[in-house]
Amino acid sequence: MDNASTPQSLLSTDGHPSPAAPGSRSPRYLLFVAGAFLAGFAALSVDVPVAKWCAAGNCPGDLKKIFHLAETFAHGIGVAIILLAMFLLDPVRRWMMPRLVVMTISAGLCANLIKLTIARARPRAFDLELGVWDSFAGWLPLTEAGSAGQSLPSAHTTTAFAFAIGLAWAYPRGRWLFATLAVLAACQRVVAEAHFLSDICWGAALGSLIGCGFVRGWLSPKWLDRWEASLARRLATKWEPLEDGTGRCLDDLATDEQRRAA
Repeated sequence: MDNASTPQSLLSTDGHPSPAAPGSRSPRYLLFVAGAFLAGFAALSVDVPVAKWCAAGNCPGDLKKIFHLAETFAHGIGVAIILLAMFLLDPVRRWMMPRLVVMTISAGLCANLIKLTIARARPRAFDLELGVWDSFAGWLPLTEAGSAGQSLPSAHTTTAFAFAIGLAWAYPRGRWLFATLAVLAACQRVVAEAHFLSDICWGAALGSLIGCGFVRGWLSPKWLDRWEASLARRLATKWEPLEDGTGRCLDDLATDEQRRAA
């Protein structure tokens, strides 16, 4: 395990956790947010051609299967399973779970709120012989447009990128794996004709912004910080540092000693 993720290393002098401690690299994330946001506007010029290419079934079968499997990383059930595995297999990082849950749910809710503000047809519900601006159907459609008119932004992509940043905060060594899964999940939304390319670019920007905000702490509410601090302090009493810079849960150590004694 990374030493930066031990409860002691994340508790500041006043006993509160430091959300940004595990190398959140805020400037780098914010540069990505800006780049993805601008890429969304650039992608408008190829939205329809890319949608036509996908609608014609040109994506290779094996690659398409990889994309579809990666959707799990962006789906609520998939996120829940990953968090459950984290809870069961890595009890030392359980104090991080409230932030991971809240930031992921917040990302999805923000994306859905924008969907209710800007109406845009999904590729599979749009006449691809029309121009890209014809896919936009007006402001404040609320629920009148239905799912077919809720293409902007991709909520799956928003969720995946926020979740990837959260997991990279908890497990810095896996940051490239999490980023790759988020990108693959985003690609699935285009291949499945659920979103235009620009939709996933803006979803990536929104998810990264929310993820960075929660990891750095400037989007997290006070009650979340207090809850996290309480869990971190509790775990700090059960954590034993090891010489290699990692650590071990004292409950596991006691269990091993009992087994050896038996």
